[in-house]
Amino acid sequence: MIAVLWMTVILHSWVITKPADAKWFPRFLGASVVLVLCAGIAVPAGLVMRTAHTAYDTLASVFGSEKEEEPHDAADPWNGQDRVNVLLLGADSADNRYGVRTDSMMAASIDVEYGDVVLIGLPRNLENVQFHEGSALAEAYPPPYGYDDLLNDVYQTVAENPEEFAENPAAADPAADTFKGVVGHSTGLEIDYYAMVDMRGFEDLIDAIGGIDVHIDEPIPYGQEGDVLDAGDQHLDGNEALWYGRSRINSDDYARMGRQGCLIKYVADQADPARVLSSFQELAGATKRTLKTDIPQTKVPAFIDLADRVNEQGEMRALQLSPPQVNTAYPDWDEIREIVDEAVQEQEERQAEEERAQSGDDEEASPEAAPSGDAPPSPGTDPETGDDSTEWQEYTGLDEPSPTTPGRQVGDDPTSLDKLCP
Repeated sequence: MIAVLWMTVILHSWVITKPADAKWFPRFLGASVVLVLCAGIAVPAGLVMRTAHTAYDTLASVFGSEKEEEPHDAADPWNGQDRVNVLLLGADSADNRYGVRTDSMMAASIDVEYGDVVLIGLPRNLENVQFHEGSALAEAYPPPYGYDDLLNDVYQTVAENPEEFAENPAAADPAADTFKGVVGHSTGLEIDYYAMVDMRGFEDLIDAIGGIDVHIDEPIPYGQEGDVLDAGDQHLDGNEALWYGRSRINSDDYARMGRQGCLIKYVADQADPARVLSSFQELAGATKRTLKTDIPQTKVPAFIDLADRVNEQGEMRALQLSPPQVNTAYPDWDEIREIVDEAVQEQEERQAEEERAQSGDDEEASPEAAPSGDAPPSPGTDPETGDDSTEWQEYTGLDEPSPTTPGRQVGDDPTSLDKLCP
């Protein structure tokens, strides 16, 4: 509207000030100047309108509506919660494969004040999944054996029969909505939201932000044509980044989980705001094609602020529910919930220690108060038993005291991704 008013003023000014008897060249020159001035206003205004429309369309397409039971308060967007828990899913679908498998599963527990994050990695091959009492899934797959397929099949099981298994068949994605409760019951976390990325479109998102820089210690084979991600410092485009997070050639599910955690860190660290703005249309299109979430539109500004806090002052830590700390074939779910709870509480206690130190009330704090995830055990020594072999050596039979795969975390204590990811 303002642009239209300005163009009207320019045109009106030219009409009332042009000489009535001017010859054709002065009149042509004057008209050209007026057109240039109007274009100088109209083009930026058009771009702004296009960007605004794209942003609105993306928000409406990707993000959900506010839930009646969860009214939004801009002054307290997290409703008094100290942490918000988001289930991150990577959906692996393909034309030659039936259905969708959630091969990448992480629960991100985020401190809303400090921006600290614990990424709980869930292996795709966890068996005997248990469901909360009273649910349709629990009735169909009762304890003690529970679900008779792997964890990454639960989503498709619900998607095939939402009326029978879904917690809320009317949800935008009943399977993802139900899966939040499954992961919440398995980990002891109350999952607030989910975000699911189609791995086939993941490369579009990476390309839209200009790719990512990674360090690769050992060459990573990928694809069906013998392609390789070479060792060293590499700048990966979308397709290469996708295979960095997906390849299991000469590795396993758990090594892949570690690299996926590193991918999240790399994207969070390297997403350039200038590049995002310059590629906004491309990024918005990729987002619409690949991302599904139940985060309501009203919460988007709060999540943007939280993402800035995570990037600027928070620390990302990884806790993988994988061997040797978890037996994926016969998981002890009570122990898993205890491990997850201790990981989150350790981060909260560390924050309290830092607050006391900053306020000068930490005179009696002991060196043992430092978070255990910060100081890895000395090579060749188990931190609990003092034996000459580490938990990793006992599990693998290898000489290395700890994993060499980027992102691979071992033990019950969460470890900083800054240490795990080169």
